[in-house]
Amino acid sequence: MPELPPTAPERDARGSIAPAYFERLYASDPDPWRFATSPYEAAKYAATLAALPLAHYGRAFEIGCAGGVLTRALAERCDSLQAVDVAPDALAQARRRTADASGVRIERMVVPGEWPEGTFDLVVLSEVGYYLGTADFEQLRQRCARAVRPGGHLLLVHWTGETDYPLTGDAVHDAFVGADAWVRLSGHRTADYRLDVLERKRPTP
Repeated sequence: MPELPPTAPERDARGSIAPAYFERLYASDPDPWRFATSPYEAAKYAATLAALPLAHYGRAFEIGCAGGVLTRALAERCDSLQAVDVAPDALAQARRRTADASGVRIERMVVPGEWPEGTFDLVVLSEVGYYLGTADFEQLRQRCARAVRPGGHLLLVHWTGETDYPLTGDAVHDAFVGADAWVRLSGHRTADYRLDVLERKRPTP
């Protein structure tokens, strides 16, 4: 199972976990969830990459890139990868970790209020959906449906254990899987996390 930071997260006015919480975590600990060293995380990242339906993608978007461990691996599968997070110290790590990777853009962005332009062949939502309150999560769902091109993919990975976050991992996945915009291509569950791959429906002729 993942290592959890000891400090309880505070919420913003919309009920989402406040960006300041993540900023403080990374300012005090360069890897608060042990993404770079945990065998659990390494196995989960391997399963995440193995679940991607295509060997290579054109344009991809990773939401909540943290220190860039998964970002570095995704970069090898994408022509262009935009990765975002809210914590400056985490973003600095991600930039260093991907410095030799072509086509990678790392920037600070508070999703879903802020969002990149254009459409993507792949959107990765790994361990971040449950940080959002109800209103922000609904906005995230709508934005993902518009951002993923028809036939493109959305990859969801979330821990399913107990948290003090606004949502559970299963609630996040169930909301996407049950939406009309998507077709579920595959799913995988372990004792600790759930992984689902969805395809954006193509327009009906």
